[in-house]
Amino acid sequence: MKQTNGQHLISFFEEWAPRSLAVEGDSVGLQIGRLDKPVTKVLVTLDVNNEVVDEAIEKGCQLIIAHHPPIYNKLKNIRTDLPQGRLFEKLIKHEIAVYAAHTNLDIATGGVNDLLADALKLEKVSILEPTTAEKLMKLEVFTPKEATEAVRKAIGEAGAGKLGDYDSCSFTTPGEGRFKPNSEAKPYIGEANKLAVVEEDKIEVVFPATKKNRVLKALLNAHPYEEPAYNLMELDIEVNEKGLGRIGLLPNSVSLGDYANTVKSQLNVPFVRVVGTMEKPVQKVAILGGDGNKYIQIAKRAGADVLVTGDLYFHIAQDALAIDLAIIDPGHHIEQIMKKGVSDYMNAKCEEKKLDCIFIASQLSTEPFRII
Repeated sequence: MKQTNGQHLISFFEEWAPRSLAVEGDSVGLQIGRLDKPVTKVLVTLDVNNEVVDEAIEKGCQLIIAHHPPIYNKLKNIRTDLPQGRLFEKLIKHEIAVYAAHTNLDIATGGVNDLLADALKLEKVSILEPTTAEKLMKLEVFTPKEATEAVRKAIGEAGAGKLGDYDSCSFTTPGEGRFKPNSEAKPYIGEANKLAVVEEDKIEVVFPATKKNRVLKALLNAHPYEEPAYNLMELDIEVNEKGLGRIGLLPNSVSLGDYANTVKSQLNVPFVRVVGTMEKPVQKVAILGGDGNKYIQIAKRAGADVLVTGDLYFHIAQDALAIDLAIIDPGHHIEQIMKKGVSDYMNAKCEEKKLDCIFIASQLSTEPFRII
């Protein structure tokens, strides 16, 4: 097993949930401490409070990954005579870094909202509110025939030619290349000041624009020519759509009352609040972890019979009734599902990379409400 540090681990995590996915203004990324130190244990938690920090200390963790950022608004001071300041002081004293993955983890494929949709056993799941998509780019590169396979393989490994469930997609056209190296050139083929005629292939591939630098670097490293000839263009095609919330179907229509009890069981919560007539049939379900008050109209337009979300305001509940959208509110704390989801994903990544590090799901509940 190989030793690793926090930066290395976070680079793998951000391949799954890059910070660029986060909604504008969200507080994500490293919030406390540093990532350039060795890490052997990471605690994954919904929130960072005093008890969670004590748990991290007890378990010997050097890093905490939290869904809810402990620093959400700009700080005016760090006073260690107040609870927040004491918390930060304890983290720094014990050299525990804190990294926040908030809306980027909500939006990521396989992230919080997909985990919730899986827990609710929804079928034919799609994005509720798209937030981002990537432009496709097209690369055309000309290579001598003997280098075609090596160049094609290199740019494919860098991410070019992946279309949906297919990878290594490309198109190759044979042709004839002509060029004359000048006296300063060191040509792979041909001689200085003489016209060279070479059998070449044109390779065509597409890839998401975010992979541009990686693909071009792979191309230049693999291509035998001093000055490879290539064309690069942006296409008016978007791929890899991402977004907040999910919407899907139940296998069969059920009453709202029965489904509310099912949600309570599936999400393992002590109670749910329900808006709507208990006899109302529901089958199309929207789910959004956290505060879903802004999403009732979006869920209605998407055809949802019911929206499962937390922190519903009184007047928003009345608005939902007015548009005949049922609501099931199991509380904000259902996002704790990310603790196991992130731990499982990152432990698998560490095993794959043979890294000497384990991710531990926090055993503490940070739910502030108690039912009497």
